[in-house]
Amino acid sequence: MDNHVKAFRLAAGLSQKELANLTGITRQTLSLIEKGTYNPSLKLCLNLCYALHQTLDTVFWVDPS
Repeated sequence: MDNHVKAFRLAAGLSQKELANLTGITRQTLSLIEKGTYNPSLKLCLNLCYALHQTLDTVFWVDPS
């Protein structure tokens, strides 16, 4: 799944470790999410959005085409 987690994380000035700590996951899991190789649960997606002060559709929306 494509997402914009890394772009919003960098814009917020957070390291992977800092964002992972805020959301209760490991840095390695966050890395996989940013690469698009790990499909997070809806709860984790929401937690990432809350930590980044973004909405679900801005971070995780995938264009159907």
